[in-house]
Amino acid sequence: MHLHTFEATLESGGPSFMPTQVVVVPPLVLAALGGKATRRVTGTLNGYPVRLGLLPLTGGGRYIMVNKDLCHTIGIQLGQRVSVALAPDPEPDRVEVPEELAEALEAWPEAGARFEQLSGSMRRAVAQHISTGKQPETRARRAVEITERLARGGHPFRKA
Repeated sequence: MHLHTFEATLESGGPSFMPTQVVVVPPLVLAALGGKATRRVTGTLNGYPVRLGLLPLTGGGRYIMVNKDLCHTIGIQLGQRVSVALAPDPEPDRVEVPEELAEALEAWPEAGARFEQLSGSMRRAVAQHISTGKQPETRARRAVEITERLARGGHPFRKA
């Protein structure tokens, strides 16, 4: 895997409904990564390993979104320069499933089958929602709630 490196400033940006911190990928680096066909990347921010989506900028180009937790972990703030090294994600649809979700899906095969039918981005959203619970009880409760919805053929985040 060949990493494409560059320096960039951590800027405010992202979708208007969710302002966040972003790093704009320079056009030459984007082209080297495979252009608009590349949806996800792996690499490092200031040496910290990351696996992120390449999101479209209005008017062309791409950026990576850096959430507050990642900024805190890496120790970076808006306006600071960051060292970035990126490569196309060799497994763009792979999702890191938290232990609580893995156990719940194993116990409820119908939910497991439904989970696998979700889009990669939806599977990542489910996994992130569960893994961001601070307490083990919260993560377990979220895993059970989502697994139950999936087993009944529902949307993972809607209580209908």
